[in-house]
Amino acid sequence: MSTYAVGDVQGCFAALKRLLEHCAFDPEKDRLWLVGDLVNRGPQSLETLRFVKSLGEAAVTVLGNHDLYLLMVAAGKLPRRGKDDTLDDVLAAPDRDTLLDWLRCRPLCHVENGYCLVHAGLLPQWSVRKARALAAEVEAELRGAGWQRFLETLWGSKPASWADTLAGADRLRVIVNAMTRMRFCSRKGKLDFDAKGKPDNAPKGCLPWFEAPERKSADTTLITGHWSALGLRMERNLIALDTGYLWGGQLTALRLEDRALFQIECTADESMAIQ
Repeated sequence: MSTYAVGDVQGCFAALKRLLEHCAFDPEKDRLWLVGDLVNRGPQSLETLRFVKSLGEAAVTVLGNHDLYLLMVAAGKLPRRGKDDTLDDVLAAPDRDTLLDWLRCRPLCHVENGYCLVHAGLLPQWSVRKARALAAEVEAELRGAGWQRFLETLWGSKPASWADTLAGADRLRVIVNAMTRMRFCSRKGKLDFDAKGKPDNAPKGCLPWFEAPERKSADTTLITGHWSALGLRMERNLIALDTGYLWGGQLTALRLEDRALFQIECTADESMAIQ
């Protein structure tokens, strides 16, 4: 049995299928870990959701910011983004509600065998054990009967810092923003959402979240996506897999057992870089 961790798919279902063929992925014996952002911007969000859902326990996917955006739009809690929003097929699908119910029940982070799978990252103050407990608070809201009301409180970038004393919507918003949107933060974990460039272009007073000194999750290997400008990183305690497929890059898979790397190149019809 092999476990393949895959970077941001973002509705590029044909690419995902090509990548899994390249890996010789077998859902009867292998497992697929996806870093989130299954949907949006690419042309086949609906097919991607249907496929990953059909894999059952062979697939683990965590929630990314685009996945949460889909849930918020579908619930009428957020306006559509504009031209880079490609969710019409999902929103009009006959199995829409089934797919959305499945999606909202995905974890915010997944911890197993010395790995933590999370879309963006973890704040430096959080151990993996604490992060998993905090993720469970959000997951309980998303899986509960009041999930649509919860989504009303989710949008926004404040508070920008974590405190154990945070409560209610502010507490949950920081958890979600860190795990699904974070790139840069201060040494003490204050979030910055304005910068999206390469790690060496960090805003003043900030650094890439994984470089924060005394990061409490450094004893575990984090598997992340979200940051295409960061690109592929394979370090002792960090595997970053967003290699910018939509922007003319690659879609990447890593076999965790031996760190064998598999990649496919972007096709012209899916690249947003040339549109």
